[in-house]
Amino acid sequence: MSARIATAHEMIARYNAQDADAYVELMTDDACEAGYRGAVLREGREGVRSGLKAMFAQFPQNRADILTSYELGETVLLHEKVSRAPDGEQFEVMSIYTFSGDKVNRVEFIR
Repeated sequence: MSARIATAHEMIARYNAQDADAYVELMTDDACEAGYRGAVLREGREGVRSGLKAMFAQFPQNRADILTSYELGETVLLHEKVSRAPDGEQFEVMSIYTFSGDKVNRVEFIR
């Protein structure tokens, strides 16, 4: 497994632990999360941190499972299955992680 794929997988592990503080440690200060080719959902490390904390409060059993991982250049693509709760909403998402050096500076979601 490459270093970038390992970082993206570690982000998902931290996401599943609902540890927003640890999650953003793997991001650049100016990182963001956005819809694919769309609006920024969470801007900057602090925006990502606070957005995740709010989501984790709303969905305390939220979990993402990685189905497939790909890497090309400075980009990692994860195909994930997300469930809000064991009996709750489930959906699949493609997450595109763009790197700057060894940290993620943008995550885009296709859903």
